[in-house]
Amino acid sequence: MNFYKLCLGVLTAVLSFAALAEGGGDRTFDLMMERNQKAMADYAARNGKPVPEAQVYRYGMKLDIAKVVSVTPPIRACHPVPSRMTYEDSTGKLNTLEYQVMGICRNNGS
Repeated sequence: MNFYKLCLGVLTAVLSFAALAEGGGDRTFDLMMERNQKAMADYAARNGKPVPEAQVYRYGMKLDIAKVVSVTPPIRACHPVPSRMTYEDSTGKLNTLEYQVMGICRNNGS
């Protein structure tokens, strides 16, 4: 009977650690996006431009990218994760795209 209680305790601990690890990735991503948004607001203010609103990328969108200002790096995850790219178009307007990239995973060959 003690063996089953021990197994149940270990299983509960493993599942709770897995839940915490996933939540940590979400917090990491949120913090990264907040920092990126603040950095882009500072960049826009320094250059006298309005702060760009993030647009979700749709397949087939026509993009006019003259200069890439910032790209958020992918987080450690074995699944697609959101990323953002801020760029200036040919008219000098700042734009931010949000899109999915594959997270950095030990199992994907890297």
